[in-house]
Amino acid sequence: MPKSEQKKIWLIEPNLDQLNSFNKNTIVEHIGIKIIECGDDYLVGTMPVDHRTVQGFGIVHGGSYVVLAETLGSMASSMVIEFPKFKAVGLDINSNHIRSAKEGIVKGIAKPIHLGRRTHVWQIKIFSEQEKLLNISRLTMAIIE
Repeated sequence: MPKSEQKKIWLIEPNLDQLNSFNKNTIVEHIGIKIIECGDDYLVGTMPVDHRTVQGFGIVHGGSYVVLAETLGSMASSMVIEFPKFKAVGLDINSNHIRSAKEGIVKGIAKPIHLGRRTHVWQIKIFSEQEKLLNISRLTMAIIE
């Protein structure tokens, strides 16, 4: 969809400081994930490639990609529902590791595929600093009362 036709999806106006403070004392803070941008229909976060996020071979652990993807999709879902009447909880995640990263910062971009009354489906693409695709994840969220 051309940028001029994008529809703002957020019911709760995104505030980057509030989103990042919500992650205090969690795995998200521990591994260095930061929410850095919010557009009309997407959320962007970064994660360092360092001793907290790599596995024994010195490349990003697949689970680290999953934590980044679920963080972005979960936070995004929470901003498109009537909170606190409803809550968004993870139901399923699928993660395809395309390429490895050994250094730098990776960036994830979450965009909705489906925003229904009871389920949301998000696609999260994770890129290297050179904009190479590293991972594609699909997250399904259950919307509960």
